[in-house]
Amino acid sequence: MTSEHLSKRLAKVADYVPQGARLADIGSDHAYLASYLVAAGRVEAAVCGEVAEGPYQSSLATVQARGLADCIQVRLADGLAAIQASDRISCIVIAGMGGSLIVDILAAGQAQGKLDQGPRLVLQPNVGEAELRRWLETNHYQITTEYILEENQKIYEIIVADYSESVPSLSEEALVFGPFTKASNPEVFHKKLYRRLKHAKGINQSLRQSTNQEKQASFKHYQELIEEQIRIMEEEIKDD
Repeated sequence: MTSEHLSKRLAKVADYVPQGARLADIGSDHAYLASYLVAAGRVEAAVCGEVAEGPYQSSLATVQARGLADCIQVRLADGLAAIQASDRISCIVIAGMGGSLIVDILAAGQAQGKLDQGPRLVLQPNVGEAELRRWLETNHYQITTEYILEENQKIYEIIVADYSESVPSLSEEALVFGPFTKASNPEVFHKKLYRRLKHAKGINQSLRQSTNQEKQASFKHYQELIEEQIRIMEEEIKDD
Protein backbone atom coordinates (compact mmCIF):
# COMPACT_ATOMS: atom_id res chain seq x y z
CA MET A 1 0.00 0.00 0.00
CA THR A 2 1.44 3.38 -1.01
CA SER A 3 0.70 6.92 0.10
CA GLU A 4 -1.29 7.33 -3.13
CA HIS A 5 -3.92 5.05 -1.60
CA LEU A 6 -4.34 7.35 1.39
CA SER A 7 -6.48 10.45 1.38
CA LYS A 8 -4.56 13.73 1.41
CA ARG A 9 -5.64 14.13 5.04
CA LEU A 10 -4.37 10.73 6.18
CA ALA A 11 -1.16 11.07 4.17
CA LYS A 12 -0.39 14.24 6.10
CA VAL A 13 -1.24 12.56 9.40
CA ALA A 14 1.20 9.80 8.44
CA ASP A 15 3.98 12.38 8.07
CA TYR A 16 3.88 13.05 11.81
CA VAL A 17 4.19 9.43 12.95
CA PRO A 18 7.88 8.97 13.90
CA GLN A 19 10.01 6.43 12.07
CA GLY A 20 10.10 3.15 13.99
CA ALA A 21 7.14 4.04 16.19
CA ARG A 22 4.76 1.56 17.73
CA LEU A 23 1.42 2.97 16.65
CA ALA A 24 -2.10 2.96 18.04
CA ASP A 25 -4.74 4.28 15.63
CA ILE A 26 -8.03 4.82 17.41
CA GLY A 27 -11.02 4.80 15.08
CA SER A 28 -8.78 3.65 12.26
CA ASP A 29 -11.03 3.99 9.17
CA HIS A 30 -10.45 0.52 7.68
CA ALA A 31 -6.89 0.40 9.10
CA TYR A 32 -5.64 2.28 6.04
CA LEU A 33 -3.11 4.41 7.90
CA ALA A 34 -1.62 1.53 9.90
CA SER A 35 -1.48 -0.69 6.81
CA TYR A 36 0.38 1.96 4.83
CA LEU A 37 2.87 2.71 7.62
CA VAL A 38 3.61 -0.96 8.33
CA ALA A 39 3.95 -1.86 4.64
CA ALA A 40 6.29 1.10 4.11
CA GLY A 41 8.46 0.05 7.03
CA ARG A 42 7.67 3.28 8.82
CA VAL A 43 6.37 1.71 12.04
CA GLU A 44 7.43 -1.39 13.92
CA ALA A 45 3.91 -2.52 14.82
CA ALA A 46 0.40 -1.13 15.12
CA VAL A 47 -2.85 -1.51 17.01
CA CYS A 48 -6.13 -0.43 15.41
CA GLY A 49 -8.94 0.19 17.86
CA GLU A 50 -12.59 0.22 16.85
CA VAL A 51 -15.54 0.77 19.16
CA ALA A 52 -18.21 -0.79 16.90
CA GLU A 53 -18.46 -4.22 15.27
CA GLY A 54 -18.84 -2.95 11.69
CA PRO A 55 -15.67 -0.82 11.61
CA TYR A 56 -13.84 -3.56 13.51
CA GLN A 57 -14.68 -6.12 10.81
CA SER A 58 -13.74 -3.65 8.05
CA SER A 59 -10.33 -2.96 9.61
CA LEU A 60 -9.74 -6.65 10.22
CA ALA A 61 -10.54 -7.40 6.57
CA THR A 62 -8.06 -4.75 5.36
CA VAL A 63 -5.25 -6.09 7.54
CA GLN A 64 -5.88 -9.71 6.54
CA ALA A 65 -6.20 -8.89 2.83
CA ARG A 66 -2.81 -7.17 2.89
CA GLY A 67 -1.14 -9.96 4.84
CA LEU A 68 -0.22 -7.68 7.73
CA ALA A 69 -1.83 -9.56 10.62
CA ASP A 70 1.58 -10.36 12.14
CA CYS A 71 2.29 -6.65 12.61
CA ILE A 72 -1.16 -5.09 13.08
CA GLN A 73 -3.57 -6.04 15.85
CA VAL A 74 -7.20 -5.00 15.34
CA ARG A 75 -9.16 -4.79 18.58
CA LEU A 76 -12.79 -4.13 19.45
CA ALA A 77 -12.55 -1.69 22.34
CA ASP A 78 -13.65 1.74 23.53
CA GLY A 79 -10.99 4.38 22.89
CA LEU A 80 -7.56 3.81 24.40
CA ALA A 81 -8.79 0.62 26.07
CA ALA A 82 -7.59 -0.98 22.82
CA ILE A 83 -4.02 -0.42 24.03
CA GLN A 84 -2.29 -3.04 26.19
CA ALA A 85 0.90 -2.46 28.18
CA SER A 86 2.70 -5.11 26.13
CA ASP A 87 2.07 -3.07 22.96
CA ARG A 88 4.62 -0.46 24.11
CA ILE A 89 2.83 2.20 22.12
CA SER A 90 4.92 5.29 21.36
CA CYS A 91 2.50 7.19 19.11
CA ILE A 92 -1.29 7.50 19.19
CA VAL A 93 -3.33 8.75 16.24
CA ILE A 94 -6.94 9.87 16.68
CA ALA A 95 -8.29 11.36 13.47
CA GLY A 96 -11.64 12.29 11.99
CA MET A 97 -13.60 12.94 15.18
CA GLY A 98 -14.82 16.02 17.01
CA GLY A 99 -12.43 17.66 19.44
CA SER A 100 -14.77 17.03 22.35
CA LEU A 101 -14.86 13.29 21.63
CA ILE A 102 -11.07 13.18 21.28
CA VAL A 103 -10.80 14.88 24.68
CA ASP A 104 -13.14 12.29 26.19
CA ILE A 105 -11.06 9.46 24.70
CA LEU A 106 -7.79 10.94 25.95
CA ALA A 107 -9.14 11.71 29.42
CA ALA A 108 -10.57 8.20 29.82
CA GLY A 109 -7.33 6.69 28.55
CA GLN A 110 -5.28 8.83 30.89
CA ALA A 111 -7.35 7.57 33.84
CA GLN A 112 -6.63 4.01 32.66
CA GLY A 113 -2.88 4.71 32.56
CA LYS A 114 -2.68 4.54 28.76
CA LEU A 115 -0.70 7.79 28.55
CA ASP A 116 1.75 7.00 31.36
CA GLN A 117 4.66 6.52 28.95
CA GLY A 118 4.01 9.87 27.26
CA PRO A 119 3.32 8.71 23.70
CA ARG A 120 3.25 11.27 20.91
CA LEU A 121 -0.30 12.34 20.04
CA VAL A 122 -1.21 13.01 16.40
CA LEU A 123 -4.74 14.38 16.43
CA GLN A 124 -7.05 15.52 13.67
CA PRO A 125 -10.23 17.03 15.11
CA ASN A 126 -13.01 17.91 12.69
CA VAL A 127 -14.33 20.58 15.07
CA GLY A 128 -13.65 21.71 18.63
CA GLU A 129 -9.95 22.42 18.21
CA ALA A 130 -9.84 24.96 21.05
CA GLU A 131 -11.23 22.49 23.59
CA LEU A 132 -8.65 19.92 22.51
CA ARG A 133 -5.75 22.38 22.72
CA ARG A 134 -6.89 23.39 26.20
CA TRP A 135 -6.90 19.75 27.34
CA LEU A 136 -3.42 19.19 25.93
CA GLU A 137 -2.08 22.31 27.64
CA THR A 138 -3.46 21.31 31.04
CA ASN A 139 -2.33 17.68 30.77
CA HIS A 140 1.39 18.13 30.06
CA TYR A 141 1.17 17.84 26.29
CA GLN A 142 2.94 20.56 24.36
CA ILE A 143 1.78 21.27 20.83
CA THR A 144 4.91 21.01 18.68
CA THR A 145 3.47 21.08 15.16
CA GLU A 146 0.20 21.89 13.44
CA TYR A 147 -0.97 21.72 9.86
CA ILE A 148 -4.10 22.88 8.07
CA LEU A 149 -5.17 21.52 4.69
CA GLU A 150 -8.14 21.37 2.36
CA GLU A 151 -9.45 18.23 0.70
CA ASN A 152 -12.72 17.85 -1.19
CA GLN A 153 -13.80 21.34 -0.05
CA LYS A 154 -13.36 20.39 3.61
CA ILE A 155 -10.71 21.96 5.81
CA TYR A 156 -8.85 19.86 8.36
CA GLU A 157 -6.46 20.74 11.16
CA ILE A 158 -3.79 18.36 12.43
CA ILE A 159 -2.35 18.87 15.92
CA VAL A 160 0.83 17.10 17.02
CA ALA A 161 1.66 17.09 20.73
CA ASP A 162 4.49 15.60 22.76
CA TYR A 163 4.60 15.02 26.51
CA SER A 164 6.47 17.65 28.51
CA GLU A 165 6.78 18.34 32.23
CA SER A 166 6.60 22.05 31.49
CA VAL A 167 4.11 23.32 28.92
CA PRO A 168 3.95 27.05 28.11
CA SER A 169 0.53 28.65 28.43
CA LEU A 170 -1.33 29.35 25.21
CA SER A 171 -2.98 32.69 24.59
CA GLU A 172 -6.69 32.80 23.86
CA GLU A 173 -5.89 33.33 20.19
CA ALA A 174 -3.53 30.34 20.14
CA LEU A 175 -6.16 28.13 21.76
CA VAL A 176 -8.79 29.12 19.19
CA PHE A 177 -6.67 29.35 16.04
CA GLY A 178 -3.60 27.32 16.94
CA PRO A 179 -0.03 28.43 17.69
CA PHE A 180 1.33 27.05 14.38
CA THR A 181 -1.71 26.54 12.13
CA LYS A 182 -1.52 29.86 10.30
CA ALA A 183 2.17 29.49 9.41
CA SER A 184 1.64 25.95 8.11
CA ASN A 185 -0.65 26.99 5.26
CA PRO A 186 -1.67 30.68 5.30
CA GLU A 187 -3.99 30.45 2.29
CA VAL A 188 -6.13 27.66 3.75
CA PHE A 189 -5.99 29.24 7.22
CA HIS A 190 -7.34 32.49 5.73
CA LYS A 191 -10.09 30.57 3.95
CA LYS A 192 -11.15 28.87 7.18
CA LEU A 193 -11.26 32.22 8.98
CA TYR A 194 -13.91 33.44 6.54
CA ARG A 195 -15.89 30.24 6.97
CA ARG A 196 -15.69 30.68 10.74
CA LEU A 197 -16.78 34.29 10.45
CA LYS A 198 -19.82 33.36 8.39
CA HIS A 199 -20.73 30.67 10.93
CA ALA A 200 -20.24 33.02 13.89
CA LYS A 201 -22.37 35.73 12.30
CA GLY A 202 -25.15 33.22 11.73
CA ILE A 203 -25.07 32.13 15.35
CA ASN A 204 -24.99 35.71 16.63
CA GLN A 205 -27.96 36.56 14.42
CA SER A 206 -29.94 33.64 15.83
CA LEU A 207 -29.03 34.64 19.41
CA ARG A 208 -30.42 38.15 19.13
CA GLN A 209 -33.73 37.10 20.63
CA SER A 210 -32.09 34.88 23.24
CA THR A 211 -32.31 35.71 26.94
CA ASN A 212 -29.01 33.93 27.56
CA GLN A 213 -26.77 36.97 27.81
CA GLU A 214 -23.68 34.92 28.70
CA LYS A 215 -23.99 32.92 25.50
CA GLN A 216 -24.58 36.09 23.49
CA ALA A 217 -21.44 37.68 24.93
CA SER A 218 -19.39 34.53 24.32
CA PHE A 219 -20.25 34.26 20.63
CA LYS A 220 -19.93 38.02 20.12
CA HIS A 221 -16.40 37.79 21.53
CA TYR A 222 -15.65 34.78 19.33
CA GLN A 223 -16.71 36.73 16.24
CA GLU A 224 -14.49 39.63 17.31
CA LEU A 225 -11.50 37.28 17.65
CA ILE A 226 -12.05 36.03 14.11
CA GLU A 227 -12.45 39.54 12.72
CA GLU A 228 -9.19 40.60 14.38
CA GLN A 229 -7.34 37.63 12.87
CA ILE A 230 -8.71 38.50 9.44
CA ARG A 231 -7.63 42.11 9.89
CA ILE A 232 -4.09 41.01 10.83
CA MET A 233 -3.83 38.65 7.87
CA GLU A 234 -5.09 41.24 5.40
CA GLU A 235 -2.54 43.73 6.72
CA GLU A 236 0.19 41.13 6.20
CA ILE A 237 -1.01 40.45 2.66
CA LYS A 238 -1.06 44.19 1.93
CA ASP A 239 2.51 44.56 3.24
CA ASP A 240 3.70 41.76 0.95
